[in-house]
Amino acid sequence: MTEPLLRVHDLHVHFPVRSKGAWPWQAPQRLKAVDGVSFTLLPGETLGVVGESGCGKSTLARAIIGLVPVTAGSLRWQGRELTGQAAKDWRTVRRYMQMIFQDPLASLNPRMTVGESIAEPLITFQPHLNRGEVRQRVWAMMERVGLLPSLVNRYPHEFSGGQCQRIGIARALILEPELIICDEPVSALDVSIQAQVINLLKALQRELGLALVFIAHDLSVVRHISTRVLVMYLGHGVELADRQALYNNPKHPYTQALLSAVPVPDPDAEKTRRVQLLQGEPPSPLDPPSGCVFRTRCPLADDECARAVPELKGPAEHRVACFKVE
Repeated sequence: MTEPLLRVHDLHVHFPVRSKGAWPWQAPQRLKAVDGVSFTLLPGETLGVVGESGCGKSTLARAIIGLVPVTAGSLRWQGRELTGQAAKDWRTVRRYMQMIFQDPLASLNPRMTVGESIAEPLITFQPHLNRGEVRQRVWAMMERVGLLPSLVNRYPHEFSGGQCQRIGIARALILEPELIICDEPVSALDVSIQAQVINLLKALQRELGLALVFIAHDLSVVRHISTRVLVMYLGHGVELADRQALYNNPKHPYTQALLSAVPVPDPDAEKTRRVQLLQGEPPSPLDPPSGCVFRTRCPLADDECARAVPELKGPAEHRVACFKVE
């Protein structure tokens, strides 16, 4: 059996938040952005992460790559425990995991040329390379992601959103990492450009054997690129399944509601489609409900759901955190 690249077990990321008007001696509240998420990631696999805004997807991504501190739980990279590591230890691991951010233009330094932005990881992690070697690798990576090397001395504001995202992809890939974390990399792009970027990522994944953690709101995009899908709600993983199993047979009531809202390209089917509307707004992560965090909006909830937090259980290909699912 292939050993996982990444093991995340019972991961918690909490932030202290001081409410407006609180006295200086009052203890801050705890915002539970991620509250007990577990999964594994195999080499060459794509894990899609979906859920409403504020469910903890981006915080999970930043915790995996060490940009925010982990409150509790385990984060293991190729068997090496990362939680509690010093910054210098994280630096050596980050050579093998990189990130593509949501806003392609904002993620690039406006004072650096495209070539300088793409070359920066090489200069940081491989200082033994001379200027000619760095330049050749930057040009080769630009060609690989569909950019003309002749644009190397231009600045980010001279490019379109799709081109800026290609620059971000080139910068993430220049070190030949094993894991790329994509934090909603296509949400700010037009639909046609989204397709180009997704197809580029899939081609690069096949070519380089990359593992991806792909975060998105668009469930159609996630279905197109993912091997498995993790559904998050209020900091918890509520369903984790193979792509086909989740899309063909969603089991958690929250997943069913999400998938029912995905538009259907067939006009006749769209007219007869039944959307499962969720009642109310998601609770605040500062004051989550007792027991199952979804129970305040769940049509199946009863007293049992208020007493205990359901665990993510079931066979490896389809695990669900719900007392009402067999």
